[in-house]
This record gives sequence, C-alpha cells and structure tokens, in this order.
Amino acid sequence: MTDAPARTPLYDWHAAHGGRMVDFAGWSMPVQYASIVAEHQATRAAAGLFDVSHMGRLRFDGPDAAALLDRIVTRNVAKLQPGQVRYALVTDERGAILDDVLVSRLSDAADGSYYLLVVNAGNREKIVAWIEGRLPPELDATFQDVTAAWAMIAVQGPLALSLAQPLVEADLAGLKYYTAAETRIQGHGGIVSRTGYTGEDGVELIVGAEAAARLWQSLLDAGHDRGVMAAGLGCRDTLRLEAAMPLYGHELNENVNPYQAGLGFAVDLKKESLTGREALLRFSQDPALPRRVGLELAGKRIAREGCAVLHGAARVGETTSGTFSPTLEKSIAMAYVAPGAAPPGTQLHVDVRGRSEPATVVELPFYRRAGT
Repeated sequence: MTDAPARTPLYDWHAAHGGRMVDFAGWSMPVQYASIVAEHQATRAAAGLFDVSHMGRLRFDGPDAAALLDRIVTRNVAKLQPGQVRYALVTDERGAILDDVLVSRLSDAADGSYYLLVVNAGNREKIVAWIEGRLPPELDATFQDVTAAWAMIAVQGPLALSLAQPLVEADLAGLKYYTAAETRIQGHGGIVSRTGYTGEDGVELIVGAEAAARLWQSLLDAGHDRGVMAAGLGCRDTLRLEAAMPLYGHELNENVNPYQAGLGFAVDLKKESLTGREALLRFSQDPALPRRVGLELAGKRIAREGCAVLHGAARVGETTSGTFSPTLEKSIAMAYVAPGAAPPGTQLHVDVRGRSEPATVVELPFYRRAGT
C-alpha cells in the first residue's frame, strides 16, 4: 500500500474548480483545468496563476549559514547581497547534478539575515538528506524544511506585476529580476521574488499556508476580466520548454554535468568549497561531451523524451523533452547530441515512434519575450 500524495494548501480549490489532479513528485497537483493551450496562451498574453507550493523550501540561519551553503551549491553564496537570488546547482563529488535550485539571501524585520533554498519537489527528501549528512560541527548554522508551513504562488505573464501589486506592499516594479524581499502580502508576512519558470516576467509569492486560498482567489478575481487564468502543470511544462529551461528528470539528472547542460555559468570553479570541484574542472575542459541543443521538427509530430536523434545513419543523441509549441506553432524538442551535431543549422532526424522526422538544430531559447 502506497502513501497518498501530499496536498498543497490550495488542493481544495483545485478540486472544486475542475483541476485534473495527478500525482506529481508525491503531491496531488492540477495538470490542467480546461485546456493546456488556453492556459499557456493566457500566460503569454495576460497572466497565469500557478500553485507551486509543492516546491521544497529550506531555510538556513546562523552566522555560518553562507559558509554551509557554499559547501552545498555551486554558486558563491558568501558574495550574495541582501535581496539577491541566484540560480545554482547541487553537485556531488563526481560533478553530477543532484538538483537545480534557487538560493536567496533575505533580511527579516529585525535586519537579521537568512537564506532560502528552493529545490525541486521530487528531490526535496534527497537534498535534505544530503545536507543532513554534511553538516560540519564547526559551523554555527542550522536549516529547517519549511515546505509544509508555507504556500508558494507564481504569477507569470505581462500583467503579473500589475495584478499582484495591490496585494503586496513591496514595490514590484522596483524589484529587479532575480531579487527578493520580505514584505506584507495581503496583510500577512511573506516573501516576494521576481523569478519564474515560464519565460515571462512575474513574481513568486510565499505566504503562510493558512493565507494561501484567500490570496489565490483575490488574484483570480482581480484578473477575471483581463484574461488571467489558473494554470496547471501541463502548460507550465510547455512554457518552460519554449523558454528552454531545463527540467530535472529530463534535461538534468545524476548522469549529467553542468557543462554539457549549458549551465557552466552557475558553477564557480574558483570556490575552494565547491563539491566535485576537480571533476567539474575536467568537465569544463572536455570538448567531447554531448551538448544540450534545441530542435525544430519539420512536421507536427511530438518528439517526447527518449527519441533517438540521427545524423545520417548514425545515432548521435536522444531527446529529453518535446512538445508542439502553442506560441511558435511548431514541434520543438531539447536533446543531448554529440558535439559534431550540435551547431545551429545542422540537419538531423528524430525517430518518433518508428518514423523518421526531419529536424534542425536551433539556438536556444526557442521563445524570448519582447525586450529580453
């Protein structure tokens, strides 16, 4: 007998409003409400509202919290200024990717400093165990898993800031991309972060679990006449794929290193406390590694994960994610291919369920919002 999936603080709302619930990384989550395409297009044109409370949230406190995190993530945490957010990776001694994460340095009401690590839902228990097994006794630092106590809502799209601003005391327009702040959200203490996973501008709002349902409904009510929609995991995946954002379990896993994934920017090789530093240094200098690329297919068939990529008669790689892009109206995919097949413009074929489909290597991302 297996345990029932966990429920976010917004589960009852999803179930009552037509959310098609699925078990995702141990959580009962809405994959869609009415239409994945409609939710996708609403996010690109107006705003989409996403329940991302399933994402793991770990808080680090104490004078040596930065030093502890510097042993866990690939970025230099000690250099973070209050309010800064950084994309980072957790790597093991082999240089393999255990997770991709966001690390934020925040200031509380008493001007104290702490750090927040947002991890993938499916990796939360693994990362918690990884940290617990590496807590140096000489460091004055603690961490706690606050996932269940908090809710997290992503407001994404061109109208996201104007939609959220009346409910948030912080100046959202003045909050730079990849920064965060403690603030009041609809009268409750919370955190706002100008981040997201859709390729659109927007914010992610963290509040206590008990405040989530009112906040969610208020955002939807405010956007009802402006094309704003609740959005599920289905369109979150099509949106992130258009933006070429890697997904753990697809583009990222423990058999992948940061350099072949195109994530070398998130690794500070000069950091002496970097876990797997020697292996990562070797990977950074290895020209033979398969590379993550974007593919545009000539037809409309979708190249899901695991399709063989061919250059002539030779198999040169494999797809990791694919979809029919609602924005571009093309079939797109990401894949790992041999370096010789990676230059943009290279003509390849993808074996989609036994049928060869012509494909072209293209620059990533597939979609970039105006002004970026």
